[in-house]
Amino acid sequence: MIGSSTRLVAMIGTPIIQARSPRNFNRYFDARNEDRAMIPVDLRPEQVADFVAAARGWDNLDGFVVTIPHKTAVAGLVDDMTPRAKFLGAVNVVRRHPDGRLSGDMTDGEGFLLAARANGFDAADKTALVVGAGGAGRAIGHALAEAGLSELFIHDVDEAAANSLCSRLKEAFPSLAVAAGSIPQRRFDLVVNASPCGMGGNDPLPVPEEVIKAINPGGLAADVVTSPERTRFLELAAHHGVKIQFGHQMAGAQMEALGRAMGVMGADAND
Repeated sequence: MIGSSTRLVAMIGTPIIQARSPRNFNRYFDARNEDRAMIPVDLRPEQVADFVAAARGWDNLDGFVVTIPHKTAVAGLVDDMTPRAKFLGAVNVVRRHPDGRLSGDMTDGEGFLLAARANGFDAADKTALVVGAGGAGRAIGHALAEAGLSELFIHDVDEAAANSLCSRLKEAFPSLAVAAGSIPQRRFDLVVNASPCGMGGNDPLPVPEEVIKAINPGGLAADVVTSPERTRFLELAAHHGVKIQFGHQMAGAQMEALGRAMGVMGADAND
């Protein structure tokens, strides 16, 4: 039960109803009899700056997780970021220090790779299509490049965002063949939906069915959407015999990284 002595962390986004982190973290805290809790905050974009300002003076708040669509906005409001968060221009977790200073990190890529490896997929020397150049897509593209991916194609309805990510990855990873634009009708080893497409019941597919059918044997179709758990994209991939990765698997894989970043898990959890 939350009381006046409870240390808090939060999760901000909109919509927030699909988020798994509050349940996951609260189960973790309960299992260890910790007087901590995570609260979900369904926050409108125009109120993000106000929330961040309030967090600075929120003395029983240790940090907060950031989900769609606030990752880029929060990056412009914190005091410092890890090198990968700076490169990506987005954060998905913020630590509040005792003096009110805020530090941001981006763990989406780390979580995605951990989940992919648990599903038997190794990115080294593989080809990938990433749909979505927002916070999650940027993080996943960067992590795949670090993991030795040979070829990456990026698609986003915001062509400027896709082209910008493409240019930055080319500069940072000269050996990576990277391009952006309309989705090509070709084979990939990995197809990732890193966009919100699929959260709504009437959403179109993030990629054409022909691309899903063409995923190489031993490849992977992955979604970052956590609700519904089994999106139409994943349903079709499974129907065509492709191994699938759920959004909640990525969320679960990065839980420890989020907890460490906020200082509520790991060696400094009681500092």
